[in-house]
Amino acid sequence: MRHEAIARNYAEVLFELGEQHGESERYGALLEALAAAVTGTPRVLAVMMSPRVPKAAKAELLADALPDAPKPFVLFLQALVKRGRQGLLDEVAQVYTSMVDAKLNRVRVGVTLAHESDAALRQQISVSLTKALGKEALVRFAADPALLGGSVVRVGDRVHDGSLRRKMIMLRRQLLNR
Repeated sequence: MRHEAIARNYAEVLFELGEQHGESERYGALLEALAAAVTGTPRVLAVMMSPRVPKAAKAELLADALPDAPKPFVLFLQALVKRGRQGLLDEVAQVYTSMVDAKLNRVRVGVTLAHESDAALRQQISVSLTKALGKEALVRFAADPALLGGSVVRVGDRVHDGSLRRKMIMLRRQLLNR
């Protein structure tokens, strides 16, 4: 079975658990934070992936690290570790987040601008994207001076490149092909 399918199975189980307890959003936030902490901290990642550390010790470590987390969430994580699937934590978090977003009619959007934007422009872009997409747009902004102007918008697998850099490249190609 492929990693994506396994991660999806675990995410679906956790989502069902979150729905039963009315805490699917909280579970998502906890899972994202935990996945970021594990993958972003080399020492923690080394312990979680080490075959020398017993699975029971890893499960206990997770429980100790999340004292305020709901018990069903912690038990889920411990089951994940006991089955040796802690390496899929980041993928499970991504799938779970997409499931919560679908439930809440949200979409995550990446917007790259040529320069840093102020709060008013960010708000205007977010409102426009929400209206255009028909879903609440959760926008993550970035700046890339190489764009020269305009923007690049990423919605899922789709990329809408309205940058000045792209327009100049297209113009150059047209001029060279004559």
